[in-house]
Amino acid sequence: MKKLFLSTLLLALPLLASAYDCQVDGIYYNLIPKGNVAEVTYKESDSYYHYYYSDYSGSVTIPNKITYEGVELSVTSIGDYAFYSCGLTSIIIPNSVTSIGEQAFAYCSGLTSITVPNSVTTIRNGSFSNSGLTSVIIPNSVSVISQDAFRGCSLLSSITIPNSVLSIEAGAFQGCSHLTNIIIPNSVTSIGFQAFRECKDLISVTIPNSVISIDGFAFWGCSGLSSVTIPNSVTSIGEGTFAFCSGLTSIVIGNSVTNINNNTFKGCTGLASVTIPNSVLRIGESAFEDCTSLISVSIGNTIGLIKNRAFANCSKLEKVSCLAEKVPNTNVDAFEKSYPEYITLYVPTSSLNDYKTTEPWSQFGNFKAVGGTGEEPSKCATPTINYADKQLTFTCGTEGVDYHYTINDADIKSGSSSSVSLTATYEISVYATKSGFVNSDVATATLVWTEAVFTETTPSTPSSAKAIVESIPVLISAQNGTITVRGEQDGLPLTVYSADGKMLGSVTIKDGQASIATNLQHGEIAIVKVGKRSVKIKAPL
Repeated sequence: MKKLFLSTLLLALPLLASAYDCQVDGIYYNLIPKGNVAEVTYKESDSYYHYYYSDYSGSVTIPNKITYEGVELSVTSIGDYAFYSCGLTSIIIPNSVTSIGEQAFAYCSGLTSITVPNSVTTIRNGSFSNSGLTSVIIPNSVSVISQDAFRGCSLLSSITIPNSVLSIEAGAFQGCSHLTNIIIPNSVTSIGFQAFRECKDLISVTIPNSVISIDGFAFWGCSGLSSVTIPNSVTSIGEGTFAFCSGLTSIVIGNSVTNINNNTFKGCTGLASVTIPNSVLRIGESAFEDCTSLISVSIGNTIGLIKNRAFANCSKLEKVSCLAEKVPNTNVDAFEKSYPEYITLYVPTSSLNDYKTTEPWSQFGNFKAVGGTGEEPSKCATPTINYADKQLTFTCGTEGVDYHYTINDADIKSGSSSSVSLTATYEISVYATKSGFVNSDVATATLVWTEAVFTETTPSTPSSAKAIVESIPVLISAQNGTITVRGEQDGLPLTVYSADGKMLGSVTIKDGQASIATNLQHGEIAIVKVGKRSVKIKAPL
C-alpha cells in the first residue's frame, strides 16, 4: 500500500527535465559544437504542464562568446522560452545574437526596457508578450515583427518601427493598452490579424502607401483612435478591422478598396459621415451597424451588394447618396432601426423609379435625383486651417457649414538621448459638412511650437510652460504636394526633405510665410525643417 501511494505521488509531480548542455557564469546554453555556436536557453521544463523554468533574476549580461571544455563558442541566439516568466529586470544582449526565440522574454513583468542590437534579424512569435516593457526601439535589421511579439505588454507606451520591417504579423501589439501613437513605416506591406486590437490609448496611427492589406480585427476596440486614412494602396480591409473604435470621427477610405467586410466599422459611435469610394463593390454584414452618430453616407457608383444590417441602428442618419445606376442587391434589413422614412435618398436620375419600387430603398421618405431634373448634392469646399492669437480657426468656401475636427497631441514623450527638447506639437484634421451637401475633403495641418523666445517678462530660469507660452507657433500644412509654413520669423530657412533624406526644396521665410512645391503623393512622409526644428508630416490628398 505504501509503495502504491509513493508511486501515485510521483506520477502527480511535475516531470522536470534538464534543458541545457552547459552552464557558464550562471547562464544556461545549448551547444552546437559543429558550428562552434551557443544558444541561451532555460534551466528545465515541465513536460506535463508545458512550462519552462529558469532561475534568472535581476540584471543579466549575455557575453559574445563562451569557452566550454576548452572550446570557444559564439553566442548567436536566445532560444525559445529562454527567460520565460523569470525575475529579470534588465538584460544586455551582445551584437553576436541574430535571433530571439519564441516567448523568450514572455511574462517577464519586471523587464521594463530592452535594447535589441542591430545584429538581430528575427523577433519570433511572442518574444516579449506580457512583459513589463514600457518602450522599445526595434533595430533596422529586423524585417518581420512576428505573431504576438509584444502582445499583452500593457505598459508599453512607445515603439519605434524601422523602415526595414516588411510585415506586422497577427496580434503583434494586441492589448498594448498604453500605446498612444504608432507610425508604420513605408516598408510595411501588410498589417496582420488583431495586430493592434484593444490598444485603447492609441490616438494616432499612420498607415503608409506601401500597405496592401489590413487583416481582420487589426484595430478592433481602439477606442481612443480619432481619425484614420486608409491609403489608395490598400485593396483589402478585413472583418471587424475598426469595429468599436468609439472615438473615430473621421475615416478616409482609399480608392483601391473593393470590399468593406463584415463588421468593419461596427460600433464606431463617433463617426458622423462616411464616403464609400467608387471602387467598392460590396458592403458586408453589419459593416456600419450601431454607428449612432452617423448623419450622412455616400456610396459609390459600382456598388453591387449591401448585406444584412449594413447600416442598422444608425438612428441619426439623415442623408444617403447611392450613385449606382443599377440598384444594388440590398438586404431588406440593411437600414433597420435607422428610420429610413425620415432619410433623404440621392440616386441617379435614370434609376429613380427603380429605387422607389425596390426594397428596402422604397422605404426612404424623400428621394432626390442626381445628375438630372432633381437636386444634385454639391461637395463642400475643403476647409483652410489658420492659427492666430492662441486660437485655431477654420474657414470654408461653402457658407453655413459645420466643422468636424480632430486634434492629436503628438509631442515626443520617450527617447534614448541624454537631453530632451520639449515642444508642444498637435496634428489637426478637419472637414466641413452641410445638410444637402457632400462632405468636404479632409484638411490636415501640424501646429508646432519651435525655438523659445525669452522676453523681459520671462524669469531668469523659465519653466517649460512659460517657455511654450513665449515660443513661436508655426502652422505647417500640405496640399497637392505643396508644403506651406505660416507664423515663423522672417529670414529663417525652410527646407523640406523626403523620408529617405533627399532634399525636396529650400526657401527663406518672408512676411511670416513660405511654400515649397514637391512631388509628394498622398500619405507620403516629409521632414520639414524650420530654423533648427524638424517636424515630420504626412501629405494629404
